[in-house]
Formats: sequence, C-alpha cells, structure tokens
Amino acid sequence: MAAPRLASARPSFLDSDRVLARAAQPLVRFLQIEAAGGLVLVLATVAALVWANSPWGDSYSSFWATAVRVDVGSYHFEEDLAHLVNDLLMALFFFVVGMEIKRELVVGELRDRKAVALPAFAALGGMIVPAVVYTAIVGGGDGGRGWGVPMATDIAFALGIVALLGRRVPSSAKLLLLTLAIVDDIGAIAVIAVFYTSGVDLRMLAVAVAVGVVVAVLHRNDVTYGPIVGALGLLLWIAVYESGVHPTIAGVVMGLLTPAAAHQTELEAEEIVDMLENRGDLGAADVRVTAGAIRGSVSACDRLIDALHPWTSFVIVPVFALANAGIVLSGDTLASPSTVLVGVAVALVVGKLVGVTAFSWIAVRMGFGRLPEGTRWGHLVGVAALAGIGFTVSLFIAGLAFDAPRLEGDAKVGILLAAVVAAVAGVAILFLTDRRTARDGHSGG
Repeated sequence: MAAPRLASARPSFLDSDRVLARAAQPLVRFLQIEAAGGLVLVLATVAALVWANSPWGDSYSSFWATAVRVDVGSYHFEEDLAHLVNDLLMALFFFVVGMEIKRELVVGELRDRKAVALPAFAALGGMIVPAVVYTAIVGGGDGGRGWGVPMATDIAFALGIVALLGRRVPSSAKLLLLTLAIVDDIGAIAVIAVFYTSGVDLRMLAVAVAVGVVVAVLHRNDVTYGPIVGALGLLLWIAVYESGVHPTIAGVVMGLLTPAAAHQTELEAEEIVDMLENRGDLGAADVRVTAGAIRGSVSACDRLIDALHPWTSFVIVPVFALANAGIVLSGDTLASPSTVLVGVAVALVVGKLVGVTAFSWIAVRMGFGRLPEGTRWGHLVGVAALAGIGFTVSLFIAGLAFDAPRLEGDAKVGILLAAVVAAVAGVAILFLTDRRTARDGHSGG
C-alpha cells in the first residue's frame, strides 16, 4: 500500500517543485549563508582588533605564534598556529571557492557567455585599475610587491551589506555582485599561484600533478567516496606545500576537479521513488537503490558546498580574521600613513569603483554585455563601490606579499580603512539609487 501523502498549504515559489525554483534554491541558500557569515566576520574582526590593542595584546601575538608539530615516520611538519590557519584551514575555504567556480562554469551564471560578459569585464577592471593605482602611488621596492592586495573582493562582507539593504537592491544587482566576485576570485587565485610563489620544487610539483590526475580519473569514473577523496586531497595539499607553491592552491584544484553535474536527472530519481512507493514489500536493497538514486540526482559539488559552506562561512573565515586582523593601531600610523597604507586604501576604494564602473560601461557601449533587467547604472556603481571591500583575500595576499611586519601591518590597516569607506559609499549609492528609482516609478505611474 502506498504511503499516504500529507496535505499541506500551497508552497511558495522557492519551496515549490518548479524547475526555476529548484535552480534558484542553491543560490538563495548561498546568499543567506554569505550574508550571515559577513556579520560573523565583522564580529571576529572587531574581536581581533580589541584583543590586539588591549592590555593583553602581547598574548595575541604569542597565541598565534604557538608552534604546531606533526611527525609521521620520517616526515616532519612544523608551523605556527597562524600559518596553520592560513595554509591549511584556508585551503578548505579555497576548496569551496573552487567548487563554486566549477558549479557556475558548468551549470550556473558563468556558463552563459552573454550573462557573464558584463561581470567578467567588470571584474577585469576591478583587478587591473586597482593594481595600476597602487603601483602609481607606491612605486617599486619592497612595497611594490603588494600590487595584488587591492585586486580582491570579499563576497561575504559585500553580500552581507547588500542583504541588510533588503529589497532596496534588486536581485539582479545582487547576482551581478556575486558573479563579479566569483570571477574576481578566479583572478586572485591566478595571481597567488603565479606571482606569489617562489622556489618551486619540481619533483614535489610533479607528485602533486600525479595526485591531481588520480583524483580526476576517479571522478571521471564516478568515484566520490569521501574518505578516499579526502585522503588524496590531504596528500595533494602536502605535495603542494612541499613544492613551494602556496598550499591553498591544492584546495582550488580539488574544488575544480569535483563533478558539478549530477549522475542522473532529478526526474529519474523521482520516478524510482514513485515506483517503490507502490510496492508493499520494501526491503533493504530497495531502500539502498532509492537512496543511491536520490544521491545521484545531486552533484558532488552541490552536496559538498551544502555541507562545507556553513563551516567556511561561520568558522574558517572568522578564525582567519581573528588570526590576521589583530593589528596594533597607533596614532602615528594614521597621522603619517605610509605609501603602502595609502596605496592599498586608495586602490581599493577609488580603483575598484572606477575600474568596475569604467569597464562595465565599455562592455555595454561596445555591445559585449548589457545591464541585467531591473538593474540601473546607479546599482552598478553601488556594486562597484562595495567591490572595494577586499578584506579576507586581501588580508591573505598581504601576508604573502610582504616579509616585513611593518609593511604587512600598514597594508592591513589600509584594507580595514578601505572596507569601512567602501561599505559606507556603497550603501549610500545604493540607497540613493533606490530612492531615485522609487521616485521615477511613482512619477511614471
């Protein structure tokens, strides 16, 4: 006898079983997690600043300098706690970023060339112009290595602010910001891999490539068993770490290798469930078949992002902020700012705004892209301002770019100042655009 179906109220569009609703649900969950994660990130940053500038500030440095040592046979690993966070935990963050990029390329916004043209041009401008502005202000020398710092955009912070504005920002503009930030992540990953890697051990790099090939072959044959893939991921991380390439690239590689397409369509899984509901002698084998069918209708990317994204947003990234945002602030630093501090702040606030806006205008003018429906130029300029919140990845690149603690500290102060100014500017522009849109709509009515 078939199990009775429960009567319920008519579901909302997003809760319904429509094709468009099912496609939108992962994006909605993503935006909700990013928005809430942005608030947790703010709290972690404030906590780090308070701790580092409190009477117990010395304990901040000593805590993150705690040595962590692991010996397995003849293999010896030793790093301090801060580097463990930046190298290992952030590899998981970049693993999720890699999967998000893969999903967008295969089944998401980055699959449609016309839809991705505008945010791709915008992201390109948001990387090139800030790097040029920074170099123009700082010049060469040790400080010149920080040109990659202002190229990044923090998805969590930016989307968190947009979420606070609610319906004042159209969903098309939110999607534009999300796509821009994802393309921006691709650029930041390339910069880290190419320009902030030195002393490469080719033998270990060859081992890393071999492990990557094994993972690709397993995925090609639908082998996604967690313990096996996890062990290979750890082996890849060790090989990349020992090669001299920054180990977070291992996370990106594992993410890009993760299958983003389901093994079977969701409709096939539903048909199997319906067939089993009509059988009275449901056994363990039938349950396993049903569970496998349902699991196979969801891609490995979707399953892993759904499982790991809350951990990266609410644990890993806030811990990273706690370990890296503890900057000792002094009046002298702000009264007589260094060129690195000024370069980072101006490049993020002004360079991002000008770069994203100008390249978007060029893309539309040349016919390569078009503004999404419901998005006005004011919304795009507001998004461009919010793109100046580099924070997480900017802090990460600052740690790679500078060997001198003073330069790294100045860069981090510039990142924090830029985040505040960019957030205020973005909110103001989006708020004014919403008021103007409402006024124009009322006048038109």
